Amino acid sequence: MRRLLVPFAVSALALLPAAPALAEDAPITIVIKDHKFEPAEVKVPANKRVTLLVDNQDVTSEEFESAELKVEKIVGGRKQMKVAIGPLKPGTYPFFGEFHEATAQGVVLAE
Repeated sequence: MRRLLVPFAVSALALLPAAPALAEDAPITIVIKDHKFEPAEVKVPANKRVTLLVDNQDVTSEEFESAELKVEKIVGGRKQMKVAIGPLKPGTYPFFGEFHEATAQGVVLAE
């Protein structure tokens, strides 16, 4: 009986719809280096929830903050954190690093 079920199970799996590629769901990386965001301009698809990976390569902590994105999180020195944003209407959404606000500035562009 077992021999009959294996080919059937393999055939049944072939009929299932393919899962979406994982690359579509990959986070968008923003690096903090020398108290600046790189890239300082991040494009995201409008009307879709996305994840940002904030990678702080500095030795000191930084706060990733944006009233427009409704985010205020501290990322430790040499640490990473994920931030889910959206879905966003088309537009410009500024963000900044509160601990080094003079240099740590950026913007999310939802298109």
